Amino acid sequence: MSATALGPAFLLAVVVILLTCRIAAWALRPLAQPPVVAEMIAGVLLGPSVLGLVAPSWEHAVFPADLRPVLYVAGQLGLVLFMFQAGYEFRVDRIKPVARPAALISTAGIVVPLALGTALVWAVRGSVHTAPDGVPMYVAAPFVGVTLSITAFPMLARIITERGLTDTAFGTISLAAGALDDVVAWVLLAGVLSLSRGTSGPIVLAVAGAAGLSVVLIALVRLRGPAIRIAERLPSDQLLLVTLLLLCLAAWYTDRIGLYAVFGAFSLGVAYPRAPRIDRTLEAAAPVSRVLLLPLFFTYSGLNTDTGLLTDPTLLLFAAGCTLAAVVGKFGACWLAARLAGQSGPVALRVGTLMNARGLMQLIAINVGLAEGVVTRSMFTVLVLVALVTTVMATPLLALWDRRDGGVPDAPAVPAAPPLSKVSAVSE
Repeated sequence: MSATALGPAFLLAVVVILLTCRIAAWALRPLAQPPVVAEMIAGVLLGPSVLGLVAPSWEHAVFPADLRPVLYVAGQLGLVLFMFQAGYEFRVDRIKPVARPAALISTAGIVVPLALGTALVWAVRGSVHTAPDGVPMYVAAPFVGVTLSITAFPMLARIITERGLTDTAFGTISLAAGALDDVVAWVLLAGVLSLSRGTSGPIVLAVAGAAGLSVVLIALVRLRGPAIRIAERLPSDQLLLVTLLLLCLAAWYTDRIGLYAVFGAFSLGVAYPRAPRIDRTLEAAAPVSRVLLLPLFFTYSGLNTDTGLLTDPTLLLFAAGCTLAAVVGKFGACWLAARLAGQSGPVALRVGTLMNARGLMQLIAINVGLAEGVVTRSMFTVLVLVALVTTVMATPLLALWDRRDGGVPDAPAVPAAPPLSKVSAVSE
């Protein structure tokens, strides 16, 4: 397909994607599901699982093979913008009052699902085709474990914001634990890719590169005062341009060191100067990523998801086992860790519920695995199913705990912080 033909093909695909996402969101509204769930489902509907099954000629006409790399690139741009906005909303000062319980919960939420996922894949080797030919089990098994240990931090932040829970005990703890969880998960993913490539280079590069990035971001934090004064003097379009240049540079850098673009985008967002004028500029640009670009990522993931592969009873049983390991490893481990850290039963239940949601962040990780050739198409489908199920669980369970307890637990005795702004209508 020529470049001139790709242009109109892309525009038609965008129309189909956005309309399908809106219809799915409308259909799920009575179930109080976040928009990310609708977009995940819309992506699956537009892929081989549904559209490709009932009208394969339509799927190939709307999403030809030559168009898929374009969807991937546009979706990546949406991810980078979204993760920067999520980082910009994260407040580091919220971590200090709950550092100990958050660290314990994050550790449990990583170690237990990582161990369960790795053990499960190792146990079914030879029975389930989890890894492509030539990929050793000591790579495929830890990769699945890492994907099960991920928490959807941006989705977690949005649920807390929309429910007005930013000053509750479980909201504060979950935000801190979720942020720590995802940082560690990306480093672990770099370690798995080091194993895959048979060299320590990727993990050494990731650790050294992360250290270098930390130095730059700390310097940015220390220079916030002068940076804000400069930002106040810049016209809005120039301020946005400077922000986008820094964002693309940070995303490119972390992608090159193996931590992937989303990590650089989120890190820059955390360290970025905060001022009313910067807030307004970013809020004006936010709809482009959340409404237009981010749904393209979900559709790209859906085009790689074929639930027809789950007709094999063995694979279907394995998918159920993966989902169980994910829920027990994340929800159960984080609940227990919260209780051991001295939190009440209601707080621990809600922390476990929020930490169990995986959504967008797991989709990013498994797309990396697919691109690196670490997982098979059937294993990719299984992990998409796990991401969808654990994401769908979050809001109904929170509503259930609220009904059972007659409301949310009391706010903790920690300093109040400015509420997170509603930067995104799609949070993992």
